[in-house]
Amino acid sequence: MFMHHITRHQISLTLLLLVILLLTACETQSGLPVLAMPGEDQDHAVADLSHQDGDPQTGVQPTPLPTRPLYQPGELVDYIAQTGDTLPALATRFNTSVAEILEANPIIPAEVTTLPPGMPMQIPIYYLPLWGSAYQILPDSLFINGPAQLDFNTSEFVASFPGWLNAVQGFASDRNRSGAELVDWVALNYSVSPRLLLALLEYQAGALSQAEQPSASQTYPLGYHNTRFQGVTQQLIWAANTLNDGYYSYRNGELTSFHLRDGSLERTDPWQNAATVALQFYFSRILSPEDYREAISPSGFAHSYQALYGDPWLDEVPHIPGSLLQPEMSLPFRSGTTWAFTGGPHTAWGTGKPWAALDFAPPAVVGGCSPSDELATAIAPGVVIRSETGTVVLDLEGDGLENTGWVIFYFHVATEGRAPVGSVLQTGDPIGYPSCEGGRSTGTHIHIARKYNGEWMPASGVLAFNLNGWIAQKGSNPYEGFMTRNAQTVIASESSSAASFISAEEK
Repeated sequence: MFMHHITRHQISLTLLLLVILLLTACETQSGLPVLAMPGEDQDHAVADLSHQDGDPQTGVQPTPLPTRPLYQPGELVDYIAQTGDTLPALATRFNTSVAEILEANPIIPAEVTTLPPGMPMQIPIYYLPLWGSAYQILPDSLFINGPAQLDFNTSEFVASFPGWLNAVQGFASDRNRSGAELVDWVALNYSVSPRLLLALLEYQAGALSQAEQPSASQTYPLGYHNTRFQGVTQQLIWAANTLNDGYYSYRNGELTSFHLRDGSLERTDPWQNAATVALQFYFSRILSPEDYREAISPSGFAHSYQALYGDPWLDEVPHIPGSLLQPEMSLPFRSGTTWAFTGGPHTAWGTGKPWAALDFAPPAVVGGCSPSDELATAIAPGVVIRSETGTVVLDLEGDGLENTGWVIFYFHVATEGRAPVGSVLQTGDPIGYPSCEGGRSTGTHIHIARKYNGEWMPASGVLAFNLNGWIAQKGSNPYEGFMTRNAQTVIASESSSAASFISAEEK
């Protein structure tokens, strides 16, 4: 905020000087050393990203990039609400406050959760117009593995091309899989669009169009040089994790800038959508600044995506409605029992964002991966549509689809006693026993997360987990945090301390 006694002329002059200084600073950034990601080589090779300005076969042409004027501090700017927008996230992106947005838009109720897509708004802005690209690459609905992917058959699509992905075989979870099946496995678990993953493989390594895999991309086809992420499977895992980290961090207002590989700062355009920022963040991790600019331009990744699937904006259908509410849910254990709240908001799958999951453990388990005879239960009525090692997925809509409507994801469920596919459950019915099965775990517990139309719902915030009145709040770090109900508070603790005990009982 600027102090009230400063005149508008002084503000304009100050802004102009700041712009000149910042532009000068940007010119000197090219001399900084390249920043390498942990475990990767600084001089690694990246795939050839050159593209023509237009494609005579598809008619895809570059789109002129929008520009931003120099705004006065506190000036009201026009904004059209996008799918999944929330007031706290918009306030962070425009460097203003929720109160000021509400004052400028009295039609918006203070208790609103998600904003209606397409709603015109005015937002006070306090940022200098030195943002990154305003070009939008991909709609959010085509980023996540949601309703827009229902008609897509990955195996058939890959088989229709002569590319080297057809010859790929890799192990994931419990079996060996084809290249197309690996894409589907990553898309399912991370809830990232399989179309998006295929387009990245094609853009960076010609996986669909080239019969022979380029030698430069055989070990690291997506350009992330880290010995822990060799081969198609691990590269896809890294890509999906990085994309989600960017997508949900921006969605929640936590990502407003990031550094390119030469150390220069890229500030996200506050009008951007989450899918585009996720792609910007992804490419910033692996490309030089020059290749990064190309990748996020109309002639870069967007060109390749359009060539494969057509214009992504042509029939866009927002997947998150306005004023979204969570259905009624209960704690994931039997009424009359007490468990420990062992993990505050943390990642739903993989690492980083989204912090969409919570952990609970029966207190009788002293530590480690000891068996438990306490059952985890359904937090809402639904149908089990996936039941496999460590995992149970409960579909609250009953349509049998994991990428539509509300879905509850359970993890670390023991094999013995696990609810089978097709089970119709009511609130409180058994899901299975908590365990360490399915992945890394420091002790027996149950992990739960929510998705709506394929998008992970953060465990805290405007649509926080509400379990029989217990509201989740995040901490400064993953697994930290607490839950509150009226005047009661329980604090997440991996050691199952008394302060973490929470009872399943009526309100």
